[in-house]
Amino acid sequence: MSSRRKFMKQCGAAALSLPLLNEKVFSAGFKKELKRVDALDPLQVASDEDFWGWVRECFTVSQGIINLNNGGVSPQPKQVQDAMIRYYQMCNEGPSYYMWRILDKGRETLRNKLAGLAGCSPEEIAINRNSTEALDTVIFGIDLKAGDEVVLTKQDYPNMIQAWKQREMREGIKLVWLNLELPIDEDEKIVNAFKNAFTSKTKVVQITHVINWTGQILPARKIADEAHKRNIEVVLDAAHSFAHLNFNFPDTGCDYGGTSLHKWLCAPFGAGLLYVRKEKIKNLWPLFPNDNPKMDNIRKFETLGTRSFPIEHAISQAADFHNTIGAERKLARLKFLKQYWTDKVKNIPRVKFNTTLNPDKSCALCNFRIDGINTSDIESRLLEKYRIHTAPITWENIDGVRITPHVYTSTSDLDLLVKAIAEIAESGN
Repeated sequence: MSSRRKFMKQCGAAALSLPLLNEKVFSAGFKKELKRVDALDPLQVASDEDFWGWVRECFTVSQGIINLNNGGVSPQPKQVQDAMIRYYQMCNEGPSYYMWRILDKGRETLRNKLAGLAGCSPEEIAINRNSTEALDTVIFGIDLKAGDEVVLTKQDYPNMIQAWKQREMREGIKLVWLNLELPIDEDEKIVNAFKNAFTSKTKVVQITHVINWTGQILPARKIADEAHKRNIEVVLDAAHSFAHLNFNFPDTGCDYGGTSLHKWLCAPFGAGLLYVRKEKIKNLWPLFPNDNPKMDNIRKFETLGTRSFPIEHAISQAADFHNTIGAERKLARLKFLKQYWTDKVKNIPRVKFNTTLNPDKSCALCNFRIDGINTSDIESRLLEKYRIHTAPITWENIDGVRITPHVYTSTSDLDLLVKAIAEIAESGN
């Protein structure tokens, strides 16, 4: 009870953040490891299994299954889980008091921390629940009229496609579709495809920064520059790039962006972020209206009613964990893991990739197929025989199994994946 009261008192303080690197989160051994790798180049650390073994210990992942579908949703480190539980218990002591009078005031601390990760002003960041909510705010909030054109690709995420199609059905805007033949190594080929689709009627272009089906990285800044030459607004779907690639929202040239923090940041399930360039806030309609929908305050996009404050506040611990590992070390590790398993299977007969292996054009996500074997059969064999969980992808012109490791994934996990792929390919059917 004494420690409980102490926690309640601490949560009533202004900062409302759990301490980074507190004694109960990181063991003395891990802190020693962090100190050791601080002097090393991220590329050296990428293959250091001792260090990443300590990272793995921060997670509570099952020993009965190898999860290689982190592209769907990622597990949270134990410190994030513990933070959410503590805040949840706090809220239940007196919900309306602790939620609205205490925790609600802590959003500004979190906004500042997320702005640091996003490389923008805190006045350009709204906290919400996922990429769909963030991007739907933009899709339904931009003023468009019948005949206005929006350029997007058939490889974009379905929820975004459906939102644009609803505007097309209701308001008569025109959707202009690109059908990308992935993988593509040449930026100019992608940029030209977008540029050739632009007309005098184009008002918006949507760019999926990392195609979720295959992991292809699109040259967002180059496309955005071409769009802005024509006064076209740029919407960035950063669901799979935020806290995965090391980038800033302003550097991509986008006017609007959205991401899910429960993917690569390892925040609690149901955590997201909306980025709106400061000068664009005033004219973007909120999805959930308040009493002044035309104000230029980013907080107008946070009128969600009752929300999960424990989820919001535990995002802070996820951000601290990400920063402790280091964005450059994390990026190098994710690239290393993708290269580790693809190098071992690329010469196996019938194994083909739907993802470029160029490290500048893809990162952790990679999609493969085995000629002559159905995608769903590959996925089910991986799960049933080898206990490897993956994502079967059949979408537009993409057909294959997506493999998505994360920072807790070990090379021994990937050795089993390689063994499984070889045996399935050699089975002949």
